[in-house]
Amino acid sequence: MRQEKIKTGSVGLVETRYFTFGNTEGDALVLESGQRLAPVIQAYETYGELNRDKSNAILVEHTLTSDAHAAGYHEGDIHPGWWDDMIGPGKAFDTDKYFVICSNVIGGCKGSTGPSSINPGTGKPYGLDFPVITVKDMVEAQKRLVDYLGIKRLLSVAGGSMGGMLALQWAADYPEMVDSAILIATAWKQSPQQLAFAEVGRQAIMKDPNWNNGNYYNGPRPENGLSVARMIGHITYMSETSMEDKFSRKLKNNDYSFSFNVDFEVESYLNYNGNVFVKRFDANSYLYITRALNYFDVSGEKLIPPGRTIDIRFLVISFLSDWLYPSWQSKEIVRFLMSRQQDTTYCEIKSTYGHDAFLLEFEEETRLIKHFLKKVVDEPG
Repeated sequence: MRQEKIKTGSVGLVETRYFTFGNTEGDALVLESGQRLAPVIQAYETYGELNRDKSNAILVEHTLTSDAHAAGYHEGDIHPGWWDDMIGPGKAFDTDKYFVICSNVIGGCKGSTGPSSINPGTGKPYGLDFPVITVKDMVEAQKRLVDYLGIKRLLSVAGGSMGGMLALQWAADYPEMVDSAILIATAWKQSPQQLAFAEVGRQAIMKDPNWNNGNYYNGPRPENGLSVARMIGHITYMSETSMEDKFSRKLKNNDYSFSFNVDFEVESYLNYNGNVFVKRFDANSYLYITRALNYFDVSGEKLIPPGRTIDIRFLVISFLSDWLYPSWQSKEIVRFLMSRQQDTTYCEIKSTYGHDAFLLEFEEETRLIKHFLKKVVDEPG
Protein backbone atom coordinates (compact mmCIF):
# COMPACT_ATOMS: atom_id res chain seq x y z
CA MET A 1 0.00 0.00 0.00
CA ARG A 2 1.24 3.49 -0.82
CA GLN A 3 2.20 5.58 2.19
CA GLU A 4 1.82 9.35 1.99
CA LYS A 5 4.62 11.57 3.22
CA ILE A 6 4.46 11.71 7.00
CA LYS A 7 3.21 15.15 7.98
CA THR A 8 5.34 17.64 9.88
CA GLY A 9 4.50 17.42 13.56
CA SER A 10 3.50 13.77 13.39
CA VAL A 11 4.70 11.25 15.97
CA GLY A 12 5.81 9.21 12.94
CA LEU A 13 5.59 5.43 12.65
CA VAL A 14 3.84 3.70 15.55
CA GLU A 15 2.72 0.20 16.44
CA THR A 16 -0.26 -1.14 18.34
CA ARG A 17 0.73 -3.16 21.39
CA TYR A 18 -1.27 -5.66 23.44
CA PHE A 19 -1.63 -6.23 27.16
CA THR A 20 -3.31 -9.42 28.37
CA PHE A 21 -4.63 -10.10 31.86
CA GLY A 22 -7.02 -12.57 33.44
CA ASN A 23 -5.05 -15.71 32.61
CA THR A 24 -5.86 -16.99 36.09
CA GLU A 25 -9.29 -17.23 37.71
CA GLY A 26 -8.38 -14.74 40.41
CA ASP A 27 -7.28 -12.19 37.83
CA ALA A 28 -10.51 -12.21 35.77
CA LEU A 29 -12.33 -8.97 35.07
CA VAL A 30 -15.48 -8.94 37.21
CA LEU A 31 -18.07 -7.00 35.22
CA GLU A 32 -20.79 -4.72 36.53
CA SER A 33 -23.31 -7.43 35.59
CA GLY A 34 -21.54 -9.84 37.93
CA GLN A 35 -20.18 -11.97 35.09
CA ARG A 36 -16.47 -12.65 34.76
CA LEU A 37 -14.43 -12.07 31.62
CA ALA A 38 -11.07 -13.78 31.10
CA PRO A 39 -8.63 -13.60 29.54
CA VAL A 40 -8.83 -9.95 28.46
CA ILE A 41 -6.68 -8.31 25.79
CA GLN A 42 -6.24 -4.54 25.69
CA ALA A 43 -4.90 -3.07 22.44
CA TYR A 44 -3.10 0.21 23.04
CA GLU A 45 -0.66 2.73 21.61
CA THR A 46 1.60 5.24 23.31
CA TYR A 47 3.19 8.45 22.04
CA GLY A 48 5.98 10.46 23.65
CA GLU A 49 8.11 9.43 26.59
CA LEU A 50 7.10 8.69 30.16
CA ASN A 51 9.16 10.90 32.48
CA ARG A 52 11.20 9.62 35.40
CA ASP A 53 8.53 10.06 38.06
CA LYS A 54 5.76 8.95 35.68
CA SER A 55 3.80 12.15 36.22
CA ASN A 56 3.23 13.21 32.59
CA ALA A 57 0.83 10.49 31.41
CA ILE A 58 -2.39 11.45 29.58
CA LEU A 59 -5.02 8.85 28.74
CA VAL A 60 -6.86 9.78 25.54
CA GLU A 61 -10.21 8.04 25.16
CA HIS A 62 -11.61 7.17 21.75
CA THR A 63 -15.02 7.58 20.18
CA LEU A 64 -17.73 4.98 19.49
CA THR A 65 -16.12 3.50 16.38
CA SER A 66 -12.49 4.60 16.72
CA ASP A 67 -9.64 2.58 18.19
CA ALA A 68 -6.24 2.72 19.85
CA HIS A 69 -4.59 4.22 16.75
CA ALA A 70 -5.04 7.89 17.64
CA ALA A 71 -1.89 9.40 16.12
CA GLY A 72 0.99 8.73 13.78
CA TYR A 73 1.15 6.13 11.03
CA HIS A 74 1.19 2.38 10.92
CA GLU A 75 3.56 0.90 8.36
CA GLY A 76 1.90 1.33 4.96
CA ASP A 77 -0.81 3.72 6.13
CA ILE A 78 -2.09 6.38 3.77
CA HIS A 79 -3.75 8.34 6.58
CA PRO A 80 -2.65 8.93 10.18
CA GLY A 81 -4.52 8.05 13.38
CA TRP A 82 -7.97 9.43 14.03
CA TRP A 83 -6.86 12.37 16.29
CA ASP A 84 -3.48 13.07 14.71
CA ASP A 85 -4.26 16.80 14.51
CA MET A 86 -4.35 16.87 18.32
CA ILE A 87 -1.55 14.49 19.36
CA GLY A 88 2.10 15.09 18.50
CA PRO A 89 5.02 17.50 18.99
CA GLY A 90 3.70 20.99 19.73
CA LYS A 91 0.05 19.93 19.43
CA ALA A 92 -2.69 20.04 22.04
CA PHE A 93 -1.41 16.83 23.59
CA ASP A 94 2.23 17.73 23.11
CA THR A 95 4.33 14.57 22.90
CA ASP A 96 7.45 16.61 23.62
CA LYS A 97 5.98 17.08 27.10
CA TYR A 98 3.46 14.31 27.69
CA PHE A 99 3.23 10.54 27.47
CA VAL A 100 -0.04 9.87 25.67
CA ILE A 101 -1.86 6.54 25.92
CA CYS A 102 -4.84 5.43 23.84
CA SER A 103 -6.44 2.00 24.30
CA ASN A 104 -9.18 0.25 22.37
CA VAL A 105 -12.12 -0.40 24.73
CA ILE A 106 -13.24 -3.92 25.56
CA GLY A 107 -16.26 -4.82 23.46
CA GLY A 108 -14.55 -3.31 20.44
CA CYS A 109 -13.19 -5.03 17.35
CA LYS A 110 -9.79 -3.41 16.92
CA GLY A 111 -7.60 -5.64 19.06
CA SER A 112 -9.26 -5.57 22.48
CA THR A 113 -11.45 -8.45 23.63
CA GLY A 114 -14.96 -8.22 22.19
CA PRO A 115 -17.73 -10.28 20.65
CA SER A 116 -15.63 -11.15 17.57
CA SER A 117 -12.83 -12.52 19.80
CA ILE A 118 -12.40 -16.25 20.30
CA ASN A 119 -14.27 -17.60 23.31
CA PRO A 120 -11.74 -19.87 25.07
CA GLY A 121 -14.59 -22.08 26.23
CA THR A 122 -15.78 -22.93 22.72
CA GLY A 123 -12.92 -22.10 20.38
CA LYS A 124 -15.34 -19.98 18.33
CA PRO A 125 -16.10 -16.24 18.26
CA TYR A 126 -18.12 -15.15 21.29
CA GLY A 127 -20.98 -13.57 19.33
CA LEU A 128 -23.84 -12.98 21.77
CA ASP A 129 -22.14 -15.20 24.35
CA PHE A 130 -19.97 -12.17 25.05
CA PRO A 131 -21.30 -10.57 28.26
CA VAL A 132 -23.03 -7.20 28.12
CA ILE A 133 -20.50 -4.59 29.25
CA THR A 134 -20.69 -1.05 30.58
CA VAL A 135 -18.53 2.07 30.42
CA LYS A 136 -17.51 1.24 34.00
CA ASP A 137 -16.25 -2.15 32.79
CA MET A 138 -14.26 -0.46 30.03
CA VAL A 139 -12.59 1.79 32.61
CA GLU A 140 -11.85 -1.18 34.89
CA ALA A 141 -9.98 -2.84 32.02
CA GLN A 142 -8.10 0.40 31.28
CA LYS A 143 -7.16 0.66 34.96
CA ARG A 144 -5.42 -2.71 34.63
CA LEU A 145 -3.44 -1.33 31.67
CA VAL A 146 -2.46 1.85 33.53
CA ASP A 147 -1.31 -0.25 36.49
CA TYR A 148 0.68 -2.47 34.13
CA LEU A 149 2.46 0.62 32.77
CA GLY A 150 3.45 1.51 36.34
CA ILE A 151 1.51 4.78 36.38
CA LYS A 152 0.03 5.74 39.76
CA ARG A 153 -1.64 8.98 38.69
CA LEU A 154 -2.75 10.34 35.33
CA LEU A 155 -2.04 13.97 34.52
CA SER A 156 -5.27 13.97 32.51
CA VAL A 157 -7.98 11.77 31.05
CA ALA A 158 -9.41 13.32 27.90
CA GLY A 159 -11.92 12.48 25.19
CA GLY A 160 -14.79 13.56 23.02
CA SER A 161 -18.27 12.04 22.77
CA MET A 162 -17.98 8.49 24.19
CA GLY A 163 -14.43 9.42 25.14
CA GLY A 164 -15.76 12.14 27.40
CA MET A 165 -18.01 9.58 29.10
CA LEU A 166 -15.02 7.34 29.76
CA ALA A 167 -13.16 10.32 31.22
CA LEU A 168 -16.12 11.05 33.51
CA GLN A 169 -16.23 7.41 34.61
CA TRP A 170 -12.54 7.63 35.52
CA ALA A 171 -13.28 10.74 37.60
CA ALA A 172 -16.15 8.94 39.35
CA ASP A 173 -14.32 5.65 40.00
CA TYR A 174 -10.68 6.62 40.46
CA PRO A 175 -10.51 10.32 41.45
CA GLU A 176 -7.33 9.64 43.42
CA MET A 177 -5.62 8.69 40.14
CA VAL A 178 -6.70 11.67 38.01
CA ASP A 179 -5.25 15.20 38.12
CA SER A 180 -7.54 16.58 35.42
CA ALA A 181 -10.30 15.60 33.02
CA ILE A 182 -11.03 17.09 29.58
CA LEU A 183 -14.64 16.48 28.53
CA ILE A 184 -15.52 17.36 24.94
CA ALA A 185 -18.96 17.21 23.29
CA THR A 186 -20.28 14.72 25.81
CA ALA A 187 -22.86 14.07 28.52
CA TRP A 188 -23.04 12.39 31.92
CA LYS A 189 -26.02 10.31 30.79
CA GLN A 190 -27.88 9.88 27.54
CA SER A 191 -31.18 11.61 26.86
CA PRO A 192 -34.25 9.73 25.56
CA GLN A 193 -33.47 11.02 22.06
CA GLN A 194 -29.93 9.65 22.24
CA LEU A 195 -31.26 6.32 23.54
CA ALA A 196 -33.71 6.25 20.64
CA PHE A 197 -31.11 6.82 17.91
CA ALA A 198 -28.98 4.02 19.35
CA GLU A 199 -31.92 1.62 19.39
CA VAL A 200 -32.80 2.34 15.77
CA GLY A 201 -29.20 1.57 14.79
CA ARG A 202 -29.23 -1.69 16.73
CA GLN A 203 -32.56 -2.73 15.25
CA ALA A 204 -31.23 -2.09 11.74
CA ILE A 205 -28.45 -4.59 12.47
CA MET A 206 -30.60 -7.19 14.22
CA LYS A 207 -33.26 -7.07 11.49
CA ASP A 208 -30.65 -7.87 8.82
CA PRO A 209 -31.28 -11.48 7.70
CA ASN A 210 -27.53 -12.16 7.86
CA TRP A 211 -27.24 -11.20 11.51
CA ASN A 212 -28.19 -14.76 12.51
CA ASN A 213 -28.55 -13.89 16.21
CA GLY A 214 -24.94 -12.72 16.22
CA ASN A 215 -23.50 -15.95 14.79
CA TYR A 216 -22.43 -14.64 11.38
CA TYR A 217 -18.64 -14.94 11.58
CA ASN A 218 -18.39 -17.99 9.31
CA GLY A 219 -20.90 -16.72 6.76
CA PRO A 220 -22.31 -13.57 5.19
CA ARG A 221 -22.26 -10.61 7.55
CA PRO A 222 -25.11 -8.18 8.32
CA GLU A 223 -23.56 -5.49 6.16
CA ASN A 224 -26.81 -3.86 5.07
CA GLY A 225 -28.01 -3.41 8.64
CA LEU A 226 -24.66 -2.11 9.87
CA SER A 227 -24.47 0.27 6.91
CA VAL A 228 -27.89 1.71 7.76
CA ALA A 229 -26.87 2.08 11.42
CA ARG A 230 -23.81 4.04 10.33
CA MET A 231 -25.88 6.23 8.01
CA ILE A 232 -28.18 7.12 10.91
CA GLY A 233 -25.14 7.94 13.00
CA HIS A 234 -23.66 10.21 10.34
CA ILE A 235 -26.83 12.28 10.20
CA THR A 236 -26.59 12.94 13.95
CA TYR A 237 -22.90 13.85 13.74
CA MET A 238 -23.52 16.73 11.33
CA SER A 239 -25.60 19.89 11.71
CA GLU A 240 -28.30 21.28 9.44
CA THR A 241 -25.94 24.12 8.49
CA SER A 242 -23.02 21.83 7.68
CA MET A 243 -25.27 19.60 5.57
CA GLU A 244 -26.62 22.61 3.70
CA ASP A 245 -23.11 23.94 3.11
CA LYS A 246 -21.74 20.57 2.01
CA PHE A 247 -24.67 19.16 0.02
CA SER A 248 -27.69 21.44 -0.17
CA ARG A 249 -29.98 19.75 -2.75
CA LYS A 250 -27.19 19.01 -5.21
CA LEU A 251 -27.96 16.19 -7.62
CA LYS A 252 -25.46 13.47 -8.37
CA ASN A 253 -26.27 13.27 -12.08
CA ASN A 254 -27.82 16.69 -12.77
CA ASP A 255 -31.38 15.37 -13.03
CA TYR A 256 -33.89 13.15 -11.26
CA SER A 257 -33.69 9.46 -12.11
CA PHE A 258 -37.40 8.93 -11.40
CA SER A 259 -36.38 5.77 -9.53
CA PHE A 260 -35.15 4.83 -6.07
CA ASN A 261 -31.52 4.99 -7.10
CA VAL A 262 -29.25 7.59 -5.52
CA ASP A 263 -30.22 11.03 -6.83
CA PHE A 264 -28.88 13.52 -4.27
CA GLU A 265 -25.29 14.11 -3.19
CA VAL A 266 -26.28 13.70 0.46
CA GLU A 267 -27.68 10.24 -0.36
CA SER A 268 -24.44 9.32 -2.11
CA TYR A 269 -22.40 10.50 0.89
CA LEU A 270 -24.41 8.44 3.36
CA ASN A 271 -24.31 5.32 1.20
CA TYR A 272 -20.56 5.66 0.67
CA ASN A 273 -19.82 6.05 4.38
CA GLY A 274 -22.09 3.15 5.25
CA ASN A 275 -20.35 0.91 2.72
CA VAL A 276 -16.87 1.90 3.92
CA PHE A 277 -17.80 1.40 7.56
CA VAL A 278 -18.83 -2.24 7.20
CA LYS A 279 -15.32 -3.07 5.98
CA ARG A 280 -13.70 -1.91 9.23
CA PHE A 281 -16.19 -2.50 12.05
CA ASP A 282 -17.98 -5.45 13.58
CA ALA A 283 -21.78 -5.33 13.82
CA ASN A 284 -21.89 -7.04 17.22
CA SER A 285 -19.37 -4.54 18.61
CA TYR A 286 -21.72 -1.78 17.47
CA LEU A 287 -24.52 -3.42 19.47
CA TYR A 288 -22.43 -3.87 22.60
CA ILE A 289 -20.81 -0.44 22.66
CA THR A 290 -24.02 1.48 22.00
CA ARG A 291 -25.71 -0.50 24.79
CA ALA A 292 -22.85 0.40 27.12
CA LEU A 293 -23.40 4.08 26.31
CA ASN A 294 -27.11 3.68 27.00
CA TYR A 295 -26.38 2.28 30.47
CA PHE A 296 -23.85 5.01 31.27
CA ASP A 297 -25.02 7.39 34.02
CA VAL A 298 -22.73 9.30 36.39
CA SER A 299 -25.11 12.23 36.79
CA GLY A 300 -25.18 14.34 39.93
CA GLU A 301 -24.10 12.60 43.11
CA LYS A 302 -23.08 9.48 41.21
CA LEU A 303 -20.11 11.53 40.01
CA ILE A 304 -19.24 12.98 43.42
CA PRO A 305 -21.21 11.37 46.26
CA PRO A 306 -22.30 13.47 49.27
CA GLY A 307 -19.50 14.04 51.73
CA ARG A 308 -16.83 13.15 49.21
CA THR A 309 -14.25 15.62 47.96
CA ILE A 310 -12.09 15.14 44.88
CA ASP A 311 -9.09 17.05 43.61
CA ILE A 312 -9.60 17.06 39.85
CA ARG A 313 -9.50 20.03 37.49
CA PHE A 314 -12.09 19.90 34.71
CA LEU A 315 -12.14 21.42 31.23
CA VAL A 316 -15.54 21.07 29.55
CA ILE A 317 -15.93 21.97 25.86
CA SER A 318 -19.14 21.96 23.83
CA PHE A 319 -20.11 23.14 20.34
CA LEU A 320 -22.95 25.48 19.49
CA SER A 321 -24.30 23.42 16.57
CA ASP A 322 -23.97 19.98 18.22
CA TRP A 323 -27.48 18.59 18.48
CA LEU A 324 -26.44 15.00 19.29
CA TYR A 325 -24.78 16.05 22.56
CA PRO A 326 -25.96 19.65 22.84
CA SER A 327 -24.37 22.29 25.03
CA TRP A 328 -27.08 22.08 27.68
CA GLN A 329 -25.79 18.63 28.61
CA SER A 330 -22.27 19.98 29.12
CA LYS A 331 -23.67 22.86 31.16
CA GLU A 332 -25.45 20.36 33.44
CA ILE A 333 -22.06 18.86 34.27
CA VAL A 334 -20.47 22.27 34.76
CA ARG A 335 -23.21 23.53 37.09
CA PHE A 336 -22.90 20.45 39.27
CA LEU A 337 -19.10 20.61 39.41
CA MET A 338 -19.17 24.28 40.35
CA SER A 339 -21.80 23.60 43.02
CA ARG A 340 -19.29 21.17 44.53
CA GLN A 341 -16.49 23.78 44.34
CA GLN A 342 -14.54 21.90 41.67
CA ASP A 343 -12.02 23.85 39.59
CA THR A 344 -13.97 23.89 36.31
CA THR A 345 -13.42 25.70 33.01
CA TYR A 346 -16.18 25.73 30.40
CA CYS A 347 -16.09 26.89 26.79
CA GLU A 348 -18.73 26.69 24.08
CA ILE A 349 -17.13 26.90 20.65
CA LYS A 350 -19.06 28.49 17.80
CA SER A 351 -18.92 25.96 15.00
CA THR A 352 -21.24 24.86 12.20
CA TYR A 353 -19.89 21.29 12.06
CA GLY A 354 -22.30 19.77 14.59
CA HIS A 355 -21.08 16.89 16.76
CA ASP A 356 -18.20 16.25 14.35
CA ALA A 357 -16.74 19.60 15.41
CA PHE A 358 -14.60 17.99 18.11
CA LEU A 359 -12.74 16.15 15.33
CA LEU A 360 -12.48 19.23 13.11
CA GLU A 361 -12.12 22.38 15.24
CA PHE A 362 -8.65 21.40 16.35
CA GLU A 363 -7.15 24.93 16.32
CA GLU A 364 -9.54 26.27 18.97
CA GLU A 365 -9.43 23.03 20.95
CA THR A 366 -5.63 23.10 20.85
CA ARG A 367 -5.53 26.63 22.26
CA LEU A 368 -7.88 25.72 25.12
CA ILE A 369 -6.26 22.37 25.96
CA LYS A 370 -2.68 23.66 25.84
CA HIS A 371 -3.53 26.47 28.26
CA PHE A 372 -5.47 24.14 30.54
CA LEU A 373 -2.75 21.49 30.73
CA LYS A 374 -0.08 24.13 31.38
CA LYS A 375 -2.12 25.30 34.35
CA VAL A 376 -2.50 21.73 35.62
CA VAL A 377 1.28 21.22 35.45
CA ASP A 378 2.35 24.67 36.72
CA GLU A 379 -0.22 24.95 39.51
CA PRO A 380 -0.63 21.51 41.04
CA GLY A 381 -3.53 21.12 43.44
